[in-house]
Amino acid sequence: MELPANTPVVLLREATGRRRLLPILIGSPEAQAIHSALEGQLPPRPFTHDLFRNTLNTLGVTLDRVVITEIRDHTYYATLHLSGAAGDHTVSARPSDAIALAVRLGSEIFAEDTLLDEVGQVEPALDEDDDNEEEILDEFHDFIESVKPEDFES
Repeated sequence: MELPANTPVVLLREATGRRRLLPILIGSPEAQAIHSALEGQLPPRPFTHDLFRNTLNTLGVTLDRVVITEIRDHTYYATLHLSGAAGDHTVSARPSDAIALAVRLGSEIFAEDTLLDEVGQVEPALDEDDDNEEEILDEFHDFIESVKPEDFES
């Protein structure tokens, strides 16, 4: 979530190289669709992305990859790269829908180098103290979980 607006953000990172980050603001329903697929949650009836996955599977079409292609007027664009008996096809899609589908099908997600050069962000270097900060937060969380009001009585 991006604060203070509480807007969902999908954060993609290069697997190799400079490991640049690509933050994309998305809607809440799309964030939920991506999250549920990442968690392996299966709805009792197919939601839209599940329906599209089932349709592709039934037709023998493979989602080879998703490519986040560009940003225009603060809007990201993506393409689905499909292959099947009828040949290879590219379909324009919103990045959030493309990612939700890719997660369901186990397809790779890419971003154009020119896009990463334009808006990619280099991940901040971790300080040696960052691990220590996380450890302190974990200890504080454990403390909060175990504290009782009577612990503060004089």
